[in-house]
Amino acid sequence: MTPAEGTGPNLIAIDAAYLVTAVCFILGLRHLSNPRTARTGNYISMLGMAIALVATGFLLDWKAAWWVVAIGFVGGALVGIYSARAVKMTATPQMVALFNGAGGGAAAMVACAEFLKLRPDVTPLSWDQALAILLSSIIGAISFMGSIIAFLKLQEVMTGRPLTYPGQQFVNGLIALTIVLASGLVIAGVDAIPAYFVALGAAAALGVLFVLPIGGADMPVIISLLNSFTGLAAAMTGFVLGNNVLIISGALVGASGTLLTMLMSRAMNRSITNVLFGAFGKVVSGGAAAPGASGGAVREATVDDVATMLAYAKQVIIVPGYGMAVAQAQHSVRELADQLEKHGVTVKYAIHPVAGRMPGHMNVLLAEANVPYTSLYDMDDINPEFARTDVALVIGANDVTNPAARNVASSPIYGMPILDVDKAHNVVVLKRSMNPGFAGIDNPLYELPNTMMLFGDAKSSVEKLTSAVKTL
Repeated sequence: MTPAEGTGPNLIAIDAAYLVTAVCFILGLRHLSNPRTARTGNYISMLGMAIALVATGFLLDWKAAWWVVAIGFVGGALVGIYSARAVKMTATPQMVALFNGAGGGAAAMVACAEFLKLRPDVTPLSWDQALAILLSSIIGAISFMGSIIAFLKLQEVMTGRPLTYPGQQFVNGLIALTIVLASGLVIAGVDAIPAYFVALGAAAALGVLFVLPIGGADMPVIISLLNSFTGLAAAMTGFVLGNNVLIISGALVGASGTLLTMLMSRAMNRSITNVLFGAFGKVVSGGAAAPGASGGAVREATVDDVATMLAYAKQVIIVPGYGMAVAQAQHSVRELADQLEKHGVTVKYAIHPVAGRMPGHMNVLLAEANVPYTSLYDMDDINPEFARTDVALVIGANDVTNPAARNVASSPIYGMPILDVDKAHNVVVLKRSMNPGFAGIDNPLYELPNTMMLFGDAKSSVEKLTSAVKTL
């Protein structure tokens, strides 16, 4: 039973509960904009969702379908609790991608069920009914399949490099045209059911093909975009069901995801079109060699050398990247910072907007290690500090520290704002090897005279540095 089928006072009370839910979601988003209040924002949003679930329960025919509802409620709660507790912080991007996909898939399934329930083969749908169902189904299917591919790339089940083939844009255009034509048949009531499933299948295929050419370095942007798709699909499902809370919550997610996508693209000085169709990070035959292979000198440092440099510095800026996440070194980094502060060293953290594999990835990892929020600095705030910093300690952050973005016009990342680590008096880079970063781009930072390399697992290297600093 949908909200529109409720009666009198019951429907008024439910609409009032949905209004409270909407207010909770808006307040939750407001609090999520600041790390200090993010936990409160989560609690407020959870309260809103609980109110919405209870209110919706009064619309259901419990006698006929109580067991279905119970399985959904209990099963969903158990999966959510287990995921939140069992998934490692380093796997948060993958979990977010899956949750995005689950939302989009759910929207598409609900719209499909409603479509079949209305029996369009018997009674043609009105154009507004058909349009809402189609938008919910198509956007939801794209979000679901795109999120699955994003998950597989992030989990490294498949390569994170862009996967392209000749005529790819033509194929995508042909699929999009198929979706439009099939949707037109559904709206016109001509072979509505077969046409609907053609549109749904084509949308699922487009979801796969549209994420395949996205390189791993662009995953933060694509996750935000998929999140906005899921919100739009949920909002369309709200129109299908006549459910106000779905419309409001979906619109909030869609709008916030779109704004975040735009902000992150701006942070990379690239357009959304370039992110989606630029195949950034594609391996090109005869392309640039790995850092150090060009004949430039690379200086390798020892743990004792770096520890001495850090302990006697006035200011150290730590630049975390995905390498820190993979090594799960965030707690070790915090311990090193604590030791340096005991020596009177000022320690700050430089956070690039697209460092890691999801929006705010580094912030989340450092927050888990109880790094004070006041020690985290955005790119625009920290960049002026590098010139008066004794040591910039780069931990697995490759592309966001690449000075080629400033001075090599032929570089794929030319024009992208970066962290100005090369301007520090000394730069120490922690890496496993001289292999390029996820974008596959040569980084001339490693060959600068003020840069030293400390090779090895990031967590092990940081722990050794901490021990060495203690002995000084």
